[in-house]
Amino acid sequence: MSSSPPRFRLSAATGLHRGDRAYQQDQVEILKHPRVGYVLGIVADGMGGKSGGRKAADQVLMTARQIFERFVPGDEDASAMLVQLVREAHLMIKLTAITSEEEPHSTVAAFVVGPELACDVIHAGDSRVYHFRGAEMLRRTLDHSYVQRLIDEGKLTEQGANTHPQANLLTGCLGTHADPPLAPWHIDRLEFGDTLLACSDGLWHYFSPKEIGSIVHALPPREAGEMLIAKARQRARGSGDNLSLAIARIDPLR
Repeated sequence: MSSSPPRFRLSAATGLHRGDRAYQQDQVEILKHPRVGYVLGIVADGMGGKSGGRKAADQVLMTARQIFERFVPGDEDASAMLVQLVREAHLMIKLTAITSEEEPHSTVAAFVVGPELACDVIHAGDSRVYHFRGAEMLRRTLDHSYVQRLIDEGKLTEQGANTHPQANLLTGCLGTHADPPLAPWHIDRLEFGDTLLACSDGLWHYFSPKEIGSIVHALPPREAGEMLIAKARQRARGSGDNLSLAIARIDPLR
């Protein structure tokens, strides 16, 4: 006999700040499916010229809205939907590049949570998704970047990566000549007290996972997002990138 769906409350919030850049090229959104009980959180960090990056990030979100609205859980699974989102956004950005002088590229980091509390995650580039249980990080996406490759090869530490001169060099993202990397992962069932955080490198650069975990555990999503942005801005000391985040927390229904 199948168990009944868990009764839960999903609290969510987004945050966006231009940092010290002249232009805002990040985009972020949390979408509730119009017909079935799924929620999608997505962050896109655009790159390429003053308007090229924003066009790319806009294209990621526009594609996400269209793909998610067409999503029918009985006909396809959430992981396949996220893969399709990445592939189509990549193609749309490449088409945009043909008609523009810039070279628009974008990262993507997305999670989708279903009514049974299953969760699927996908990313490309150095925008991340973190999964916390309480204050403890259970898992995060691994950046598609040059420094992550050095870490994987044992040539660089996590601490050294943040100050490496080529820290911003990506090995995969959307809109480049190469197909985007696809590394979806699945969580069978989220627990009460679990938090998902999708964010751009303009945010996570300034925190250890332990710090992020303590903040998202102690505060509701909106306040946690505000505190993370405020601390990142303080630590950037006037040289901060665009930053964006989407937070979703699972709590028992009271």
